[in-house]
Amino acid sequence: MIAEPGGGPAPLEVLGPDHGGGRIADVLPSALAVLGVPGAADPLGLVPALAGVRRIAVLLVDGLGWYQLPTAAPYAPTLAGLAATVARPLIAGFPSTTPTSLVSLGTGVAPGAHGVLGFTVRVPGTDRVLTHTDWAADPSPLRWQPVPTQLERARAAGVTVTVVSRPEFGGSGLTLAANRGGDFQGAAGGDAVAAAMLAALSAGSGPTLVSGYHADLDRHGHLSGVDSAPWRVAATEVDAMLAQLVDGLPPDAALLVTADHGQLDVPAAHRFDLDTDPRLRAGVRLVAGEARVRYLHVEPGAVDDVLAAWSEVLGAAARVRTRAEMVATGWFGPVPEEHLGRIGDVVVTCNDTYAVMASRTERPMASKLVAYHGSDTAAELTVPLLVVRG
Repeated sequence: MIAEPGGGPAPLEVLGPDHGGGRIADVLPSALAVLGVPGAADPLGLVPALAGVRRIAVLLVDGLGWYQLPTAAPYAPTLAGLAATVARPLIAGFPSTTPTSLVSLGTGVAPGAHGVLGFTVRVPGTDRVLTHTDWAADPSPLRWQPVPTQLERARAAGVTVTVVSRPEFGGSGLTLAANRGGDFQGAAGGDAVAAAMLAALSAGSGPTLVSGYHADLDRHGHLSGVDSAPWRVAATEVDAMLAQLVDGLPPDAALLVTADHGQLDVPAAHRFDLDTDPRLRAGVRLVAGEARVRYLHVEPGAVDDVLAAWSEVLGAAARVRTRAEMVATGWFGPVPEEHLGRIGDVVVTCNDTYAVMASRTERPMASKLVAYHGSDTAAELTVPLLVVRG
């Protein structure tokens, strides 16, 4: 189920990069401006509303899209109250996927600049596909993602910085790409995340920034579907975490809650499988991306043939474009030469509730999920920003 907040675009409407409003990359720069970090911009205009705030907690709830807020409301009264009073929509960015959004949040720049351009991408010059959520030390996070993080900038200005996330994410490539500069605190489960964030928020007397992450809502959406029974339980647990954070905020603190993407269920009838259709495999050397946005790296001279074949097979289910056409849309922002090869020669962006599986190329579970994200619909791209003062 996807609910439509009043006054916004329809959930399956395709958004463009010029869609109005703030972006997830604006959150930390504005938080740093509130904390008085020299030179920090305030694109979200948070400084007047948060005058006097010296401590900020930023919580990212994976999978809590703007269009999921009404769906979660019956099981999440705290979230529903905040959504009705202190919420505004942001754009997560493209692709609408966790690694890309986490690094956009952490760096304050568009995906083209930071280079984490999808859930999986080709390592240029190789036939290796890098899965950003399983990334250790190769390639080096400091070289693969060269942009200094907002946490590094805050720490250099004297702000105490802490990152709270699942213990197994400490020291991972994605954590270093998105959140280097913060002291890492492992916490699993909503209660533990809230407790660790509040402890870090209250530990010192000077300017403080705490960045937290919670993954369970997204996981249950993928496995069981949005508004499924497990998803509702996860929404209830998110609500308890939010209530704990709101109740425990120090008087000079603020809580910013956002997300990395929304989700939508993909019915069986709307699923293509590139590994079982010879027309979709012809000329394709390597496949990356994910089910809702595919990066196709093709054999030399095969771009036109691949464009034609995929356009014919998918029809209205997707838009099939070259890398140059996709970069020209502006979704990635400026893309330096060294990052271009991470984008497919051909990019397939799914419409409506369609998806392209890779049942043999990828892990089998990836084709058996219920909900997906990654494309440029409003339901996937639009995320909330909740702003709460202590």
